[in-house]
Amino acid sequence: MSQGQWYPPEWPDRIRALAAGELTAVTPRRAATVMLLRDRGPQAPTPGPVVHMLRRRTSMAFAGGAYAYPGGGVDPRDDDRLVGWAGPPLEQWADRLGVATVTEAQAVVCAAVRETFEEAGVLLAGPTATTVVGDTTGDDWEADREALVARDLSFAEFLDRRGLVLRSDLLGAWARWITPEFEPRRYDTWFFVAALPEGQRTRDVSTEADRTVWIAPAEAARRYDAGELLMMPPTVTTLRALAPYRTAAEALEAADVQDMTPVLAQARLEGDELVLTWPGHDEFTKHVPAAGGGGGRA
Repeated sequence: MSQGQWYPPEWPDRIRALAAGELTAVTPRRAATVMLLRDRGPQAPTPGPVVHMLRRRTSMAFAGGAYAYPGGGVDPRDDDRLVGWAGPPLEQWADRLGVATVTEAQAVVCAAVRETFEEAGVLLAGPTATTVVGDTTGDDWEADREALVARDLSFAEFLDRRGLVLRSDLLGAWARWITPEFEPRRYDTWFFVAALPEGQRTRDVSTEADRTVWIAPAEAARRYDAGELLMMPPTVTTLRALAPYRTAAEALEAADVQDMTPVLAQARLEGDELVLTWPGHDEFTKHVPAAGGGGGRA
């Protein structure tokens, strides 16, 4: 296990309870998160884009203190009403995201765009299919953002009132991770990549974060390995995957070939140990005493 892995102290007992049939897994809530990239200037000491990350407040019940990307749960209202849409058709998105219906595909993509606006002040939408909003920093934009956060305004209503279409072509689906079955707060999360639109800037507006930072993916992963930044397995995995790309556009283009098979942690009994693994990601493996009495080892 790398030093920066988020591993709550209550997990070993919950893993044992699940293995013993004493714990019923809750149904994961649909969610989306966006790896927002920005190219550095030509004078940057090292090539490659930087990614926008926020540190979740330590008071948060889920992943408190961990660095993550802007994101959050799907608003069920996003299933109910078609929104102004630009980019690949919903049928194509449904196939890419691995969901059964176009309404569910719309809801997941809407969550990605809405949460990026709510938590970073960046809006991947425009008046037409080929334009994007240039500035979202005015008082009227902030009032709408706060109404979205409070769920006083649905995202479809927001787009309609503003005369905007969602620019799904500015997003690329990158990965899908599902919270382990022993965790009481579970999410089925789609990870997207996007580039910061020209003219827009991020703002530290999330009520769930106490710090935001633009950082090179490789540097964030290095600091995770050194134990300086706390992260969940999907966060550091996607950072490592982003590190080789030289521009935000290059990373976005590469999204089409990323594996969208859901990653779900598994716990199995081996002798007197329970072994917790994330299939295909051996660095996160944990060994938990089957009979209790310890927090586990790498």
